[in-house]
Amino acid sequence: MTDKDTAFFDAIQQVPNLRSGLVDALAAQIESGDLAPGQRLPTEQAIMTQTGVSRTVVREALAALRARGLITTRQGLGAFVTNDPKPRAFSIVPNDLQSIDDVISVLELRVGLEVEAGGFAALRREEDDLRRMRARLDALDAAIERGESGAMEDAAFHRAILVATQNPYYARLFDTFGTLMMPRQWARFEAMAKAEKTRHTSRMHREHETIFAAIEACDDKGAQKALRTHLTRSLARFAELRDTTERIGPPSVTPSGE
Repeated sequence: MTDKDTAFFDAIQQVPNLRSGLVDALAAQIESGDLAPGQRLPTEQAIMTQTGVSRTVVREALAALRARGLITTRQGLGAFVTNDPKPRAFSIVPNDLQSIDDVISVLELRVGLEVEAGGFAALRREEDDLRRMRARLDALDAAIERGESGAMEDAAFHRAILVATQNPYYARLFDTFGTLMMPRQWARFEAMAKAEKTRHTSRMHREHETIFAAIEACDDKGAQKALRTHLTRSLARFAELRDTTERIGPPSVTPSGE
């Protein structure tokens, strides 16, 4: 085994989710040039032996890298870095979200995106944007009243904010997330006790109304602050969930409806 192989396996073992670790470690080495175009990857058996993961996990990781256009496989020879290993268009798909750490990483991305967008939305919003946001919030309240999680309605409200920036690229980037990364969808809403569910939905309602009020008032700083508070509280809840599951056993994080 080469020194590069050892470094590669060490990188994998530092990641709690092994499938994500395999993908991220290989992708990072390919995109940095440490694994050169045409270079052969470690064999499936070598990865299994060094990491203890199953062949299924290894093959899922390699499939994810193929989907990104980073590797090719040759029958009987193994996997190789492509000759032009440029990553394909950015997207987030269900298989990318295999752990709470993955959820937290994308929530951090959303903070960077939506906080700034909230400021632009407050300065540029039109009456149609306000009507759209109000309708989305009303739909979310109605979904909660029906006992549903409201994930789709939640996503629609946040997307309406991005549309209100009058910059179409914000909504297009958000569309790469779909509803996968709406915190409500990962909060095990249906499993909450009644009192906990009431507190959760009341807090979300207040935070959303604060965001809407700031945008309606053309208060760009207030909108940014309200969105940052809303999203960082979600981050804190998932960090707490991660810490709890690390104490009591491995997490099992699956989006609702999957």
